[in-house]
This record gives sequence, structure tokens and C-alpha cells, in this order.
Amino acid sequence: MKSFFSMISLLGLVLSFPSTVFSDDELSFQKLPVPKDHRNLLSLRNSSWCDGMIGTVLGRTCGRPAGIAIYEKTGDLYVADAPLVLHVISPAGGLAVKIADSVDGTPFKFLDGLDVDPTTGVVYFTSFCSRFTPLQVIIIVALELKDATGKLFKYDPSTKVVTVLMEGLSGSAGCAVSSDGSFVLVSQFTKSIIKKYLIKGPTAGTSEDFTNSVSNPDNIRRIGSTGNFWVASVVNKIVVPTNPSAVKVNSEGEVLQTIPLKEQFGDTLLSEVNKFEGSLYIGTLTGPFAGILKL
Repeated sequence: MKSFFSMISLLGLVLSFPSTVFSDDELSFQKLPVPKDHRNLLSLRNSSWCDGMIGTVLGRTCGRPAGIAIYEKTGDLYVADAPLVLHVISPAGGLAVKIADSVDGTPFKFLDGLDVDPTTGVVYFTSFCSRFTPLQVIIIVALELKDATGKLFKYDPSTKVVTVLMEGLSGSAGCAVSSDGSFVLVSQFTKSIIKKYLIKGPTAGTSEDFTNSVSNPDNIRRIGSTGNFWVASVVNKIVVPTNPSAVKVNSEGEVLQTIPLKEQFGDTLLSEVNKFEGSLYIGTLTGPFAGILKL
């Protein structure tokens, strides 16, 4: 029992830091309040218990959407919920429908990144690890412990089958499919490496290192058809990540631009950087607001 309360105390310490997050008042940066009623998508009770640290503890009840992407040809929105598995929401809206909760009979433990192949509609998603729950992983990441049970999956909407594509990943947090559907990038948060899985061509089904120039990469987002990607990055330290930044890389893994975001967000775990109409939309794991940074 003592060890349980020690874990909860450490969790409280980890999640208390985002309360110090601040934003400057420059016109180039704007705060965007984070909505709290995503639970309604999964037909869950709207309760204040699901917000903040307690909501993370009660993740199996409250849910924690970690990766989302729209297939533009149909308007379907796919959601990788960390504890509540893979869902889809129709273009008409309404409740999310669960489409997969396991692979080969093994339940998902902690889903994280997700993207949709813009050419085929096939869904690619990751599990951060296969041994621990999101609550346990927060402690593992905070203490810089190692785990290499992350995976990359493929879900084919036409067959409704989930396939394992990669195993042995260290904190596979995010993934992004190239605009031509030829490869998918997978970030390894705890190893500070991004891998490249080949979807098409003579080496399809194999993987290779893409870049190790991005520190503790989280979610990855392609930038239209440019061939470039934005990556959410931090420097992971014991208890709290530091130096959040948005990093742009090209299709060869070369860093094109780095935008420091500590002034706007403080020291926190940056989880999302996505470009839309000339601005970056930026999110954190537990922060009270998202940010819009005009480029």
C-alpha cells in the first residue's frame, strides 16, 4: 500500500508542473482553451473526476484520446484512445464506435500515435508499450526507465483486420504517413529516434533509421504534400521534461527548422505540433491550454 501511495505522490508531482505554464502576450502566440467534454464521444459520464490527474488515474473509465486523424476522402475521424483503444467517428458526428481493442487475441495496453494513409484510407497507429498502462508509463518516463515493447499497427477498414508491422520499439509515441503513402514514420520517445517503415517499393515491409536529430520525439505530422514533417520534441529529464520545441524535418530526416517553445509553455511535455493555414497548433500532454503560433 505504501508503494501505491508513493506512486500517486510522484504522479501528482509530475502533473503539477503544467500549472505553472504561461504564455507571452505577443500577437504571434495565442492561447486556445482545451475542451473537457471529449468523454461524450465515448458515451461516458461527464464528470469533473475525469479532468487532470484524477482523470489519468481513472483512465479506463474516462478515456484519454492520444492520436487522431481524418481520412479526407470519407470524413471519418479515427481516434487512438490510450486506454480505451481504437475508435472511429462518422462525418455526421455522434458517439465514437470501437473498431479494434486487440491484435491476435492480445488486448492493447496503451495506444498513442495515429495517422491515416491519404491515398488508401489504411490506418496506422502505435502502442507506446505493451506491458504498462498510461498511468504506469507516466512514472516510467518520469524516472527514465527503459521499455522496448512498443509496436506499430495497421488497421485496414476494408477488412477490419489489425496487423502488427513493427515490434521492439522504445516508447513509440507518434506516427505519420507520407503524402504519397510510400512510408510511415514512427517516433521512439525514450530512444530519441524516428524510424521509417516502408509501405511501397522493393523494400516494402522493412524499416530503417530516419533520424536521431530530434530529442525525445512525440507526435509527427506531415505538412501537406511538401514532403516535410513537424515533430513535437522535448528534452526528457527525471520528473519533468524540459525545453519543448517544434522541429521541422524533411523527407530525408534532415532538420530544417527548430522553434523553441519554453517561453510560451514552460517546461512541459509537448505532444503535438500541426500546421494549418499558416499557423502551428500546439498541444501538451497535461497543459491547461493549446497554443496557436503564427508563422
